[in-house]
Amino acid sequence: MDLTGKIIAVLPASSGTSQRTGNAWMSQDYVIEVPGQYPRRMVFRVFGEDRIKQFNIQTAEDVTVQFDIDAHEYNGRWFNDIRAYNIIRGPIAQTVPAATPAAGAQPAAAAPQAPFPPQQPAGDPFTQGQGAASESTDDLPF
Repeated sequence: MDLTGKIIAVLPASSGTSQRTGNAWMSQDYVIEVPGQYPRRMVFRVFGEDRIKQFNIQTAEDVTVQFDIDAHEYNGRWFNDIRAYNIIRGPIAQTVPAATPAAGAQPAAAAPQAPFPPQQPAGDPFTQGQGAASESTDDLPF
């Protein structure tokens, strides 16, 4: 999976020694924010000292994170684990294309849809619509 956004936090690295193998390990968590009307945030982890140094992720950097999602159970609770396997640097792609149509090259695009339907007129919600079937513009019975 891919997610493109801006790094807003670089959390401290964690390290230790595996009890099973005795090998040293290191991981670091980062917070990415996806722009939009309602920005979304996600914490992801880079595992391995070599990858942490290779990616060299900095705060306020625009990146695309390629990651895998897994979950594990501990004491009857489940936890998500989002591990990045690749980081691609670059500007965040605009979600709305720039309007630069050539004259007569393409027909006009349809107007974008509003994310929510228009607000209904104020009034008593229990009597609204009762006895007013001719006033309603939709053909739903409720």
